[in-house]
Amino acid sequence: MSRIVGYAGDVSPEAAWTALSSDADARLIDVRTTAEWAYVGLPDLGALGKAPVTVEWKRFPSMAVNPAFAEAVAASGVERGAALYFLCRSGVRSRDAAVAMTALGYGPCYNVATGFEGDCDAAGHRGRLGGWKADGLPWRQT
Repeated sequence: MSRIVGYAGDVSPEAAWTALSSDADARLIDVRTTAEWAYVGLPDLGALGKAPVTVEWKRFPSMAVNPAFAEAVAASGVERGAALYFLCRSGVRSRDAAVAMTALGYGPCYNVATGFEGDCDAAGHRGRLGGWKADGLPWRQT
């Protein structure tokens, strides 16, 4: 895990899974878009007795920052002081969300650095090179 100013730091998907497994209060917040959840899939936390919190950081299709993001996260039952793990496609939007929620007094807030799909491979495809899916963590298609 690396420490970055503005949030608690970056973690791998495996480290996030381990933390979610061992900390009953820890939450995974998937900040991707409704289209990504529907067509790409979602982390499956059922074995942990949990479900990801799904709140768009940027709203589809405009990709403008969701002005109600923090309120929606709070309305999901997330509490201040709980460890929060933010996930997006590749770790960019989720880092911004972790920084924003840290500034509002939540957390510690972590960024799942390689996201759900990871980086692009040589052919320009995601989902094979790092990320929640490629790391073999549970996920499901909706």
